[in-house]
Amino acid sequence: MTEKKSAWRSPWVIGWVAMVVVFFTMNMIMIYLATQNNPGLVVDDFYDRGQDYEKNMLKRQARDPKWVMKIKLPSKIEIGQPVVCQYTVKDREGTPIDRDEVTFHAYRPSDAGQDFSVPMQRIGPGLYEATVSFPLKGAWDLLVSIRNGEDEYQVPKRIGVGIDWVP
Repeated sequence: MTEKKSAWRSPWVIGWVAMVVVFFTMNMIMIYLATQNNPGLVVDDFYDRGQDYEKNMLKRQARDPKWVMKIKLPSKIEIGQPVVCQYTVKDREGTPIDRDEVTFHAYRPSDAGQDFSVPMQRIGPGLYEATVSFPLKGAWDLLVSIRNGEDEYQVPKRIGVGIDWVP
């Protein structure tokens, strides 16, 4: 008679069980990291800001002046080194636009604690400038906002600091 062998002696069974254990272990680690860290860019008053979102967006689109806005930065940005960020804004015909309040915002997608904002100074007609320094290596989301009465218009840009970045 043949002796019945245990399934645990088969390398296939051991391999499949090991893969399942690794899978569940990694999922538990990812769940733990997701609940212990908050890397999202979430505003505190998200509910209030989301009220009547569609209606407010339609109003904003109807009042959109169709400005041409551009952010200009050096191609290589190093950690901790001051860089000059320029922002230009023109109307549809190419005439420079001047406003009192232009702000440069830098958001760190992986760490909201590193976010910062700097007011931009008017250098010439439709030309604004700010000197900024990025404290950490990696991806940064930039947003330059300009106010026109009660309306605010923004232009976004993603950059890489301390790395070779192709926008």
